[in-house]
Amino acid sequence: MVLTIHHLGISQSERIIFLCEELDIPYKIVHHTRSPMLSPDSLKAVPGNATGKSPFVEDSDAGITLAESGAIVEYIIHRYGGGRLAVKPTASNYAEYLQWFHFSNATLQPQMVGAMFPSDDKKVQAFRDDRLHNGALGVMDSRLKKSKWLAGDEFTAADIMPMYTITTQRYWGPPLDLTRFPNILRWVQDVAARPAYQKAMEKGDPEMRLLIDAKGPEKTLAQLGGIGAGSWKK
Repeated sequence: MVLTIHHLGISQSERIIFLCEELDIPYKIVHHTRSPMLSPDSLKAVPGNATGKSPFVEDSDAGITLAESGAIVEYIIHRYGGGRLAVKPTASNYAEYLQWFHFSNATLQPQMVGAMFPSDDKKVQAFRDDRLHNGALGVMDSRLKKSKWLAGDEFTAADIMPMYTITTQRYWGPPLDLTRFPNILRWVQDVAARPAYQKAMEKGDPEMRLLIDAKGPEKTLAQLGGIGAGSWKK
C-alpha cells in the first residue's frame, strides 16, 4: 500500500498527514507551494486534480484518487486503519462522533472563510460575527466544557478535522483571539501535545510557526497578499 498525499503548505491537507501519523500507516508527501495564495500549477498538473485541490490523495494500489478531506479521512480509517479513530455505529456516542466529525467542514470552516474578508456593511458584518462566534465557536466551546474530546472521552477523527480550522486557518483569517473560548484553547493544547500532531506538522510544514496559543496574527496572509510576507515562519 502506497498513499501519496499532495500537501499544499499552510492548508487543510495537514489533517491527512496528522491522521496517518496517528494511525501509524505509511505514506508519501509531495509538497506544493502556494503562488502566493492559491494552488500552484504543480498541484493542478496532478492527474485528476485540474482544479488544484488540496488535500489530494492517490492510492496507487487501488487506483483511486480523492480530494475532499472528510472523505479522505473516512477512506483511510476504514480501508487501512482498521476503523481506528472512528466510532462504531453500536457505540453510545456514535451520534456525537458523526455530529462533530462533520461540524468542521459543514459549520465551522464556512464561517471562518466567510469572515476572512470583513464587510463594510455593519449589518452583514454583525451577522458574520454572530454566526462565527456564537453559532460555531460558542457551540464548540460549550461542548468542550463538558467533554475532553469532541466525541467523548477518547480522541477520534472528530478532533483531527477542526484542528486545522482553529489553528492554521487563522493565518488566512479571521485572526481570532481564543481567549474568550477557554475550552477550545484547552482542547487545542491537548491536541498539540500529541506526538502524532507534532510529527505531522514537522513533516508537512517544518517552517511554519504553529498557531496553538490564544492570539492570532495581527494581519492575515489574505491581507498581506500571500505567503511571501513570511509572517507565518518560525
